[in-house]
Amino acid sequence: MAVTYTTTGLVLTDHELQVPLDHSLPDGEQIAVFAREVADPDGRDRPFLVFFQGGPGFEAPRPTRGPTTPGWLERALRDYRVLMLDQRGTGRSTPIGHLDGESPRQAEYLSHFRADSIVRDAELFRAALEVDTWSVLGQSFGGFCVTSYLSLAPEGLRQAFITGGVPPLGMPVDDVYRATYARIRDLVERFYRRFPDDRARVWTIHEWLETEDVRLPSGDRLTGRRFRTLGNLLGMSDGAERLHYLLELPAASRAFLHDAEALLMPFARNPIYALIHEASWADGCATRWSAQRTLPADYAVDVTLLTGEHLFPWMFEDYGALAPFRETATLLAEREWPRLYDEERLRHNEVPVAAAIYADDPFVDARFSLDTAALMPNFHPWLTNEYLHNGLRADGGRILGRLIDLTGGHA
Repeated sequence: MAVTYTTTGLVLTDHELQVPLDHSLPDGEQIAVFAREVADPDGRDRPFLVFFQGGPGFEAPRPTRGPTTPGWLERALRDYRVLMLDQRGTGRSTPIGHLDGESPRQAEYLSHFRADSIVRDAELFRAALEVDTWSVLGQSFGGFCVTSYLSLAPEGLRQAFITGGVPPLGMPVDDVYRATYARIRDLVERFYRRFPDDRARVWTIHEWLETEDVRLPSGDRLTGRRFRTLGNLLGMSDGAERLHYLLELPAASRAFLHDAEALLMPFARNPIYALIHEASWADGCATRWSAQRTLPADYAVDVTLLTGEHLFPWMFEDYGALAPFRETATLLAEREWPRLYDEERLRHNEVPVAAAIYADDPFVDARFSLDTAALMPNFHPWLTNEYLHNGLRADGGRILGRLIDLTGGHA
């Protein structure tokens, strides 16, 4: 039963739905999926905009009204009420923490957590709320969900908006990772041109970590290879500054170790991200640890080359929170994944789609996104180098407003 309450300037309604773990077995094991409806007090009858969070494996934002309100939400509420899904396994949806049994059981369970399952969850919510059609907004991995939605159930959509998340279609996953390495390398070199002394600092810190047993506040060892994943920050609008301010701290200080752990990719709270991140790219193939296999040869020589949003098998050794999932991750890496997208259906798309495609995005290559956009009629791409991957968070009001205009105005 839906529960409605108010917070500062917002009316919130909580919804929970029981859905099949495996949508091909509607009478099989069930899990709960939670969604929160967010509306202006005078906008409770406005059309729905469903928000698909980035990830995979992260719940929707918790809405507030005030200085911390995301700009995209402020803009959205002028025309819509927003439905924020806690994607399966996250937030108030059934958590994966209850998983027990052997690794094959865990791998089979987690195989149902990709974009196609999330879209089918959304369709069950649409039926339960008796909505004819609604609009959708997907950030990053959420854009993969939107593209899957356009493939699986376009009849449920009125408009579609994507930011930093238009996926390639049917592409070998190795091609994806080779492209992301090239893009992150460009950003790393740009970083060192901006902060020329930091290259030597990175080399010195890496050598220290390789020769000493340095422990993070969590108790995990900070290895050199884990330290290099801080290149992930360079995909964000303020990431270069955040990385520089970390590197200027004395490396052996508590401040450095505390801040380093806070800036490294977080897996303890949301292990789904590590377990199916590569699988979220797999449009009809196995990944077989693609990021590890496609790691450029010079990364073995030049330790100042940082990695980006790449997942490696060694993470299930260096991260204590991931160690229990090591065998499960291996099984998922060997799994032959079904297709996520239907090119034939996308070629005949009638849903107005607008996407912000970031020219320098190191996580979702702009060239591949533009190829997908070119395939689909009624697709309005906005290619820009004004933002990096977190554009929706950095300037969401402007970006969402532009996308709404590109589709012909509000709903």
